[in-house]
Amino acid sequence: MFFVINETQLLEQLQCETQKNKAFKELMRLYKERLYWHIRNIVKSHEDADDVLQNTFIKIYKNINSFKGESKLFSWMYRIATNESITFITKKAKQLQISIDEVQQLAIKNLAADTYFESSTIQLKLQEAIATLPKKQQLVFNMKYFQNIKYSKMSQILETSEGALKASYHIAVKKIEAYLTNY
Repeated sequence: MFFVINETQLLEQLQCETQKNKAFKELMRLYKERLYWHIRNIVKSHEDADDVLQNTFIKIYKNINSFKGESKLFSWMYRIATNESITFITKKAKQLQISIDEVQQLAIKNLAADTYFESSTIQLKLQEAIATLPKKQQLVFNMKYFQNIKYSKMSQILETSEGALKASYHIAVKKIEAYLTNY
């Protein structure tokens, strides 16, 4: 079994050609679930999340040597996952010739039939409420509410100040509360 003591060591192994594949398996083991749920909160569908997760890990693998360490490895990977998720939604909207908002509404309608979604009426209503938010507020809300990511980490991932993120989350919560109250 392959064990890694810390992120610095893992990064060194990832950037060493003789250890890269083994280290990458460890990286996937460590971060696969967290990245999956981050992506899933954005794209909604299990199948789509799996596709985006695969694309995310391919991009990480191909670009690991260009990672400069200006942020945590985890933050860099989350940024890639976020960008891949947004790219996926944008491509889907173009393919279906509908807006990004319509793609989100379609994904939420399909959630009830998704066998991987533990559906309850309140969960579906919450997803509907989240979908009404602007994209940045959706990301911030999902990262804080579902993944309990600290603002300092979120700041690195989304390259935004902590103050702006706190304000964004507060506004998102108010909008979601208003949406759920009016339902």
